[in-house]
Amino acid sequence: MDIQIGRGKTARRAYGIDEIALVPGNRTLDPSLTDTKWRIGNIEREIPIIASAMDSVVDVSMAVRLSQLGALGVLNLEGIQTRYAEPKSILERIASVGKDEFVSLMQELYAEPIKPELIELRISEIKQQGGIAAVSLTPAGASKFGDAVAKAQADMVFVQATVVSTAHLSPESVLPLDLAEFCQKMPMPVVLGNCVTYDVSLNLMKAGAAAILVGIGPGAACTSRGVLGVGIPQATAVADCAAARDDFYQETGSYVPVIADGGLISGGDICKCIACGADGVMIGSPFARTAQAPGNGYHWGMATPSPVLPRGTRIQVGNTGTLEQILTGPAGLDDGTHNLLGALKTSMSTLGAKNIKEMQQVEVVIAPSLLTEGKLYQKAQNLGMGK
Repeated sequence: MDIQIGRGKTARRAYGIDEIALVPGNRTLDPSLTDTKWRIGNIEREIPIIASAMDSVVDVSMAVRLSQLGALGVLNLEGIQTRYAEPKSILERIASVGKDEFVSLMQELYAEPIKPELIELRISEIKQQGGIAAVSLTPAGASKFGDAVAKAQADMVFVQATVVSTAHLSPESVLPLDLAEFCQKMPMPVVLGNCVTYDVSLNLMKAGAAAILVGIGPGAACTSRGVLGVGIPQATAVADCAAARDDFYQETGSYVPVIADGGLISGGDICKCIACGADGVMIGSPFARTAQAPGNGYHWGMATPSPVLPRGTRIQVGNTGTLEQILTGPAGLDDGTHNLLGALKTSMSTLGAKNIKEMQQVEVVIAPSLLTEGKLYQKAQNLGMGK
């Protein structure tokens, strides 16, 4: 139902992840009986969690270890890893500067040209160590470096931007990426995003996407909503795009997974996204907090180095545990940021969902009071009062 903002504008009510809760069903089951497997193209994973293609989150070693654990890590092919042969010292510089110097340093560092030979090298390094080489490019980067990715035989490529659509208007001198043609010519699954609406997600599926990314600007290190005012609260965005997936499946018999991307910190956030219809999630800051993360205790947005309109920020996330602790446990913290897989399995068992498809069907209620409860909990924690 539309709500009238004023005489000249109406709006639809949308909901964020913090505004909903999941309702226990008529049965429960042991967590060991839950099945969290999912598939993108011909690649099956045990854990429906992807580490974001951000320089502070995924490097070669993180991508390999995430693969070994049953998850997936996506390497940013337009970042530090493909601009510098020895990225470690560059990442240390990023972590060492003050807030006032950060944006200008990032713009300077990311002005270094991307080198196709480093793209091929990083993909080769991941594959040689037994990892799944999932990589990310912007639409412009896909046009320029798609051949290098195909030559290196990456296992999966993500074409990502703040907003991706099949209807893009450009000046006559600029030829936009034809997403359908790109999906058709690439010899591996192509994931497209980001989007937040039924119509755009349906068009991306028709273009040949192997999966779609849902979410614009909700992440901890992204300021697109503040700078551009663009986005839809994540619970509504996921539900809308999941409806497009289901309709597309009914029409074509082709199932295109929906991946919730951005603003997800805890196990509860992940569970609620899947209950809204997501098949998997992409997260950044929880992995940036691991001891193995390349960001050295910091996390920053993909649009931060923009030379004309920086839209990311650097946040100090520290180090709260190992990659294994955060992904599969055992948990060393009680705030939901450790053992994300265990949280998902326990939630599924509590809700009586045997697999991801059943988890997508659980009952969801609107619970705005959770926002207040969360604030009260955080205030108590800050005061040292515990729960």
